[in-house]
Amino acid sequence: MRFDVLTLFPEIFSGYLSQSLLKKGIDAGLLAVHLHDIRRWTTDKHQKVDDRPFGGGPGMVIKVEPVVDCVEAVQKLVEPAGKLILLSPQGKRLDQDLVKELAAEPRLVLVCGRYEGFDQRIIDVLQPEEISIGDYVLNGGEAAAMVVIDACSRLIPGVLGDEQSSQDDSFSTESGQLEFPQYTRPREFRGLTVPEVLLSGDHGEIARWRQEQSYLKTKERRQDLLE
Repeated sequence: MRFDVLTLFPEIFSGYLSQSLLKKGIDAGLLAVHLHDIRRWTTDKHQKVDDRPFGGGPGMVIKVEPVVDCVEAVQKLVEPAGKLILLSPQGKRLDQDLVKELAAEPRLVLVCGRYEGFDQRIIDVLQPEEISIGDYVLNGGEAAAMVVIDACSRLIPGVLGDEQSSQDDSFSTESGQLEFPQYTRPREFRGLTVPEVLLSGDHGEIARWRQEQSYLKTKERRQDLLE
């Protein structure tokens, strides 16, 4: 799977892409992340990418020309052109079902905003799918792009050491409930002990216990998932 990230600050991604399972997936050729600096598509010597909003108001708005030119150039680099995603607090909320849809795509082109947002004509011309990672506002779309990459990469076969891991995650089971509690050594810590059923070796009982714990946690914390 290929990710193309369009951003004003590509250096933000350097540490993120060089660590842990994501780096292993990249090294193994299971996924690729390509960074593109939107400023390269500006036409003035100051590489100006923003300007004051028409009608007045605070802050600056990202200009239409460099973003549209950047997206169109990046889409032409390889086939297919890819699914175009604009990270925005006004977009469709990202959830596990949407992650599964995105992870099935061979290529995602992720556009990261900054400042007071995008000139509306960027959306009108490019017709991207707008996606939000939650009901809050970030300084820019880079962190949101990392969330999309991270969530999708977990579903790419071979990226995780154990494919069962992603199937047992919260929101990923058939029931869509939260994940059950997990334990490892030591068996006792400050008076807290591992539930005996997990030490029994009875896989049927362990499965039933985990299912029950998953339900109880979901009922306590996310009743909406049960509804």
